[in-house]
Amino acid sequence: MIFLTVGTQLPFDRFVEAVDTWAAKHPDVEIFGQIGEGDYQPKHIKYCAFLDEQAYKQEFDKASVVLAHAAMGSIITSLIESKPVVVFPRRASLGEHRNEHQLATCRNFEQLDGCYVTYDVEQLYKTLDDVSSLKAGSLGQFANTDLMDSIESFILSDS
Repeated sequence: MIFLTVGTQLPFDRFVEAVDTWAAKHPDVEIFGQIGEGDYQPKHIKYCAFLDEQAYKQEFDKASVVLAHAAMGSIITSLIESKPVVVFPRRASLGEHRNEHQLATCRNFEQLDGCYVTYDVEQLYKTLDDVSSLKAGSLGQFANTDLMDSIESFILSDS
């Protein structure tokens, strides 16, 4: 099952509609979406506007792949839980957010194993067409040892 999440702050109709359009051509793929209160109502996926924490966790746990806007929590949780995450950022230039911070988030995560950043609908479709081959990354629940050592060295240094 694929789990689509767009967060709870703003609607993200462009993403929901793109996933629904793809789902129309792939009726054998189960998709559930938490889609917020946008104007677009999907015709080919199961969905609800919002999920409480327990229901969200249930849907997330059932998923083999997560589709998410570029929210740190969604990305990091997917990687910690070893689920491939396909990220589709909101664009301020399209009126989907207040600024382009989601593009910056994507640039910082696109090299991580298990994180598949898609910047436009065509790239999203190509990634979804190959969804069965997406591999999970593993972020782990704790900071990288080398990173922690580097921070400790910096803090303890005289500079």
